[in-house]
Amino acid sequence: MPSVAIAIFPGVQALDVAGPVDVFAEANLFIDGRDRYEVKLLAADSAPLRASNGITLAADETFDRHSAFDLALMAGGPALPESVPDARLTAWLANVASQCPRYGSICTGAFALGHAGLLDGRNVTTHWQHAQQLATQFPKARVDFDRIYLRDERLVTSAGVTAGIDLALALVTEDHGPQTALKVAKRLVVFSQRQGGQSQFSPYLTAPADETSPVAKVQAHVMANIRHSFTVKQLADVAGMSARNFARIFVQDTGVTPHEFVERARMDAARKLLESSGAALKTVAYDCGFGTADRMRIVFTKRIGATPKQYRERFRHD
Repeated sequence: MPSVAIAIFPGVQALDVAGPVDVFAEANLFIDGRDRYEVKLLAADSAPLRASNGITLAADETFDRHSAFDLALMAGGPALPESVPDARLTAWLANVASQCPRYGSICTGAFALGHAGLLDGRNVTTHWQHAQQLATQFPKARVDFDRIYLRDERLVTSAGVTAGIDLALALVTEDHGPQTALKVAKRLVVFSQRQGGQSQFSPYLTAPADETSPVAKVQAHVMANIRHSFTVKQLADVAGMSARNFARIFVQDTGVTPHEFVERARMDAARKLLESSGAALKTVAYDCGFGTADRMRIVFTKRIGATPKQYRERFRHD
């Protein structure tokens, strides 16, 4: 039987654990006996522990039992990004990753992988609120801020909380095909394959702390005139700065270049229109400053792995 290990710890996010566990458990209903998943929870010791929502969890095994697994996942928790890494957990992750065909993390579990040296040179994702922190703390990792889940060879990572379900469904698809994953998704009443990015479910554009600053003024100008084209010189004029100084200050205050901000702003405006209106794609593209539907499709595909049409089909609400 394919064996799955999920690492837990005091303060773990319960949904990071329960989501994938339920996916694998439901999948077992549609899989022959020898291919069914055997899921175990592992922790530093066998004592019951409290999840972040207060419920009690108990591990099936401890980290010092060096069992071999087909898949090892590190669950996340709200306090994990700021926590001092547990040496026992870090050692177990490094060891199990060297043996598993697949290993990875759910949500902020990526920070534990980082402490174990498992993110260097890898394409990874995590909860949108902590993506910048992950990129800063582990600069050798290539952090994608807007993916629901990522696969980089043997390493798999997911975005926040319920994205662990998406990751587990993707793994079931790899193992047993899309029809099995679809049956599981229907049982759990979730999307069979959520292809969009985290921007669907989170604020994608971060405003500066000072709403009266030149950067905030430029951001407001872009959002109010989103269908227009912008050059750095034009935006610098709005800020009342030289182009060179403006570009430096903008990156300093927002963490992105002016060009990146404009493209994100166009994406944000377009996804809202796609979710709430039936306007033609060429109209959405024009109104959001992409110019053409082809250009909008290229940007959507690059950023969230779905075309505007696919995005609308999944997230349109009337």
